[in-house]
Amino acid sequence: MLNDIAQTYTSDPALFAGSVFVLGLIVGSFLNVVIYRLPIILEREWRTQATEVLSTGSEAADATLAPSPPFTLSKPRSACPNCKAPIAALQNIPVISWLVLRGRCASCKTKISARYPLVELTTGFLSAWVAWHFGFGAPAACALFVTWALIALTGIDIDHQLLPDNITLPLMWAGLIAAVVIGATTGSALPVSAKDAIIGAASGYLSLWLVFHAFKLVTGKEGMGYGDFKLFAALGAWLGWKVLPLVLVLSAATGAVLGILMIVLRGRDRRAPMPFGPYLAAAGWLAMMYGDALVNGYLRLSGLKH
Repeated sequence: MLNDIAQTYTSDPALFAGSVFVLGLIVGSFLNVVIYRLPIILEREWRTQATEVLSTGSEAADATLAPSPPFTLSKPRSACPNCKAPIAALQNIPVISWLVLRGRCASCKTKISARYPLVELTTGFLSAWVAWHFGFGAPAACALFVTWALIALTGIDIDHQLLPDNITLPLMWAGLIAAVVIGATTGSALPVSAKDAIIGAASGYLSLWLVFHAFKLVTGKEGMGYGDFKLFAALGAWLGWKVLPLVLVLSAATGAVLGILMIVLRGRDRRAPMPFGPYLAAAGWLAMMYGDALVNGYLRLSGLKH
């Protein structure tokens, strides 16, 4: 049966992309949970650790930093933040439920952010794009995993300026393992060879680490966080070291353009910190999909290649 499914998807790319689009909507619904809950989980863990460190202090400090009730990706059940009414299964169908409910809670009619269906649709479309681009096989599965991780990291970094180790480190190790177990695939951007993955992970981390410390030495300020180093290392593990300069140029250019636009159009304080993770994620995804085409296009435009 599995062979029949594989043959069907291999011979019909549109069917494969459509199926992955539906899967992407479901995964997008889960990513909404990750984006919202993971930072809260991490904050509670940090509070618990602080409580343990201060346990020898005053009782007042212990009471202030008392451990919070259990909170995970699956518990407690999703509920309206306003009226606390539990969200039923039929009210949690990706995109469709939001449209049927007209973007409001079924119980108290409080407005539900359009961000939830937007994340679901983005995940669905990007997943279908990946499926269409790579076709059925191991490279598509790897690219989907990378895409979903990058979406989650982008959402969290926008909200909290945080790139959690819970995602960046497994993403990096998965890239290294895929390079060893699957190896380089002809005509595919990922996985790469084990050698390229190891060099990519090391050079990705060290390059931004050096930039960070050079910037700090010159200005006395921290220009980025350690999560950016780990994300760049993860991209290096999946895409290899040769693609990293392209990712860095794309992310820096995108960040500079958007930063200037936000200052000009919105009056954003130029001294206000701006997360770099979303730009790294977007550049890494584009490099994964069209790295060779982007490099060749640049070389032709610059006259370095005919």
